[in-house]
Amino acid sequence: MSDTPGATSARASNVLLIVVDQWRADMMPGSPALPIELPNIRRLMREGVTFRNHVTTAVPCGPARASLLTGLYLMNHRAVQNTVPLDRRHFTLAQALRAIGYDPALIGYTTTTPDPRTTSPRDPRFLVLGDLMDGFRSVGAFEPGMDGYFGWVAQNGYALPPNRADIWLPEGEDAVPGATDRPARIPKELSDSAFFTERALTYLKGRNGKPWFLHLGYYRPHPPFVASAPYHAMVRPEQVTAPVRAESRQEEGAQHPLLGHYLGAVAQGSFFQRASGLASELDEASVRQMRATYCGMLAEIDDCLGRVFNHLDATNQWRDTLVIFTSDHGEQLGDHWLLGKLGYFDESFRIPLIVKDPRAEAEATRGRTLDTFTESVDVMPTILDWLGGEVPRAVDGRSLLPLIEAEPPRDWRDAITYEFDFRDVFYSHPEAALGLPMDHCSLAVIQDAEAKYVHFAGLPPLFFDLREDPHQFSNRADDPALAPRIKDYAQRLLTHRLRHAERTLTHFRATPHGLEERRPAP
Repeated sequence: MSDTPGATSARASNVLLIVVDQWRADMMPGSPALPIELPNIRRLMREGVTFRNHVTTAVPCGPARASLLTGLYLMNHRAVQNTVPLDRRHFTLAQALRAIGYDPALIGYTTTTPDPRTTSPRDPRFLVLGDLMDGFRSVGAFEPGMDGYFGWVAQNGYALPPNRADIWLPEGEDAVPGATDRPARIPKELSDSAFFTERALTYLKGRNGKPWFLHLGYYRPHPPFVASAPYHAMVRPEQVTAPVRAESRQEEGAQHPLLGHYLGAVAQGSFFQRASGLASELDEASVRQMRATYCGMLAEIDDCLGRVFNHLDATNQWRDTLVIFTSDHGEQLGDHWLLGKLGYFDESFRIPLIVKDPRAEAEATRGRTLDTFTESVDVMPTILDWLGGEVPRAVDGRSLLPLIEAEPPRDWRDAITYEFDFRDVFYSHPEAALGLPMDHCSLAVIQDAEAKYVHFAGLPPLFFDLREDPHQFSNRADDPALAPRIKDYAQRLLTHRLRHAERTLTHFRATPHGLEERRPAP
């Protein structure tokens, strides 16, 4: 009768869940936006399935990772922003793995703020952006304060500056903050990507043949946008694509009050160590240099993953390991004059997803790229399904194994949905600027190949005809000729939210014969 997965037929196999930070979907091998090859990501694409239409269902980091690791939409887990607690009642991937006999290891972070009802207000975890989600065993923590990483750097003989984050300044005393044509001051052997890779290899070499689950997180390509040599110079600014944006930030901001607010509020200092000014003030040359540096950061992660993959090859574990590569969210990279992950544009929400399933059942789809709509909430049920575990009824996502083994089920989703909550947190204050109460600061999106509808709790809606306007410059929400289509998308979004309302206990019934449990189809 419990909704907690029981100890079912877990196979003696391994799972490597790779979660990078801020890697947007179009920066993948084969895309015009990425002018370099990433051989290890390419290998995953060749041996697995790439999902072209994949989104995170929430941004930024904390909400995105809550959805990824609980399988729940933002509307249900309600860790709506970084620093907002995750309710203890939600069953996490780590807890589900423990229920089937795995000891889930984590390298990196989950940006999870604990439920304050489980601890004291003086808990030091409330002094930081986020900590580790319950159920994981850390084997290479980055949070809080990145102490583990900086300690490792110092232990390796590097003299840290008084402000430790200054290792991410560009090299040279005369370097201008944000001038990422120069390398970072920290050498690549001591970069944070190298740190996570060392921790991963240490963990894997200590398993001694026992099955394992490893959440391997990487901080990059998260800001600061600076790369160690030689990665800083792998791509030239003229090789990258120009930003997609209106003629001016003023013209861009006229589209919607929320966009106008962020164009006047997001600071460059969040993306370049010690930089000043607004992100929207970056000219095209600066954006191109930033994108070139971003590509170099991707190349470093690819090299690091190559070390992990080579170890799995050498120990004959690759053939028994489910490998999933994804990101928590995307990055605007100057598109629409924005930096970061925010708002409602595709660049913030579309992310990579590759699933390498070693089973014979997946042979027919190996190397394929699928256009099927998938969401970050699908990752948790996919892992549990692959391991033979039971997926909790509350989970909003669906296992991707049917797509990997054959054609999508007839009842697969016909659109993608995602959400963003923009209430005040300590580093961002939209509420007063927009004249909205805290609980009115949210939006929800439904999008298919034809159109995109954005509904706000307290601001005007948006509607984009994606066939005519793929980059979403022209809001058609007030166009009378499109009123029937807009109504259709609004109703589809409402239906979706009604069908996914929280349902942990809604399949139980009290009857004259006692408690009854029903298991409806998805």
